[in-house]
Amino acid sequence: METLLLVQLFHELALKGKNRPFFLKRAKAHVRRALKGLGVALEGEWPMALLFRLPEEAWSEAKARLQDTLGVESFARVYRTPPDLEALKAALEKALEGQAFGSFRITAKRTDKAFPLTSPEIERALGAFVKGKTGAQVRLKGAEREFVVRVLPGAALLEVERHPGPGGLPPGVSGRVVALLSGGIDSPVAAYRLMRRGAEVVLVHFHPFPLLSGASREKAKALAERLARFQHRLRLHLVPFSEVQRHIIVEAPTAYRVVLYRRYMLRIAEAIAREEGALALCTGDSLGQVASQTLENLHAVNQAATLPVFRPLIGWDKQEIVAEAQRIGTYETSILPDEECCTLFAPKHPVTRARLEVVLETEARLPTEELLALALKEREVLTYTWPGKPKPLPEEPEGAFIMEHGPA
Repeated sequence: METLLLVQLFHELALKGKNRPFFLKRAKAHVRRALKGLGVALEGEWPMALLFRLPEEAWSEAKARLQDTLGVESFARVYRTPPDLEALKAALEKALEGQAFGSFRITAKRTDKAFPLTSPEIERALGAFVKGKTGAQVRLKGAEREFVVRVLPGAALLEVERHPGPGGLPPGVSGRVVALLSGGIDSPVAAYRLMRRGAEVVLVHFHPFPLLSGASREKAKALAERLARFQHRLRLHLVPFSEVQRHIIVEAPTAYRVVLYRRYMLRIAEAIAREEGALALCTGDSLGQVASQTLENLHAVNQAATLPVFRPLIGWDKQEIVAEAQRIGTYETSILPDEECCTLFAPKHPVTRARLEVVLETEARLPTEELLALALKEREVLTYTWPGKPKPLPEEPEGAFIMEHGPA
């Protein structure tokens, strides 16, 4: 009897028609990369599943990694036995060691039609065995434990521990997007939601250093490192924004500062998107959550962009966003204190219904092209890869300072 790892791919991948082989190939490559360095070996492959030989001591780390691996529907620790009822009973007996539960069910899936018992007969035989060993009751709905048996040609697999994966599509199958990353709770969640839909996300963070401390840069780095667990390879552009802000503060009506900040952020992000080959931008806006996210202000900000601006959280409330941030592991970093761009010289009473003519009149007095060029020239670009040693991404932007980061 061997211990193996069975990975089931997200059910949506089966619905992709003629493109299904492409999606499945990317999903399987993503799973293999997630398990890199754990001593796993591929034992079997089906259209929607992978079977790995896994050292017992690597199970905990494999579980932690697969829970963050997009494209995975579920995964299970399984025992492989000969296709024999007595061998399956022996495997079940081992699986029951140290276990206590009041109800259970057996689910049998017989793909080897030469096996002498039907699926219901397997379920009844193994169910009687478990009931005799534990005294637990069979319950087809709402059972505390479920044991899944797969009878294949030449072998049987018994699932003894199953966990859900995150679902979603594997990174990169839906193209590339540039996501604006603040130090707050919302923007990392927005970036993650697009990763889940198969977008390869490039992060852009605007910081006020040296006018303020470098705390927001450090938060952005920590958030990028966490988000890299989902995408495995991720680039973060750190853009100094203080010079843009100094000009806006001088020329703009005080109430319009934040709207103008955000318009310039979109312009810079769009320039980076062109370098990166991205076809859209992403922000963490939630309609009406703060003054800058009223419909009128979003309209005024959007007018500065020519690429589509995705807002995955536009209809979410704060509690929903916080819950998702906690689930994906970005919340604790996001709530650390920092000093970010949009709080620098923020007006006490910001405009909530920005008039586009006021915005455009103000920008006509600003050296927009010079400010954009300066911000792009002075940025840093950091590349994160996970797991394993960092590898450079292709097409690094000209003139940018490139640094490589991997897990400590």
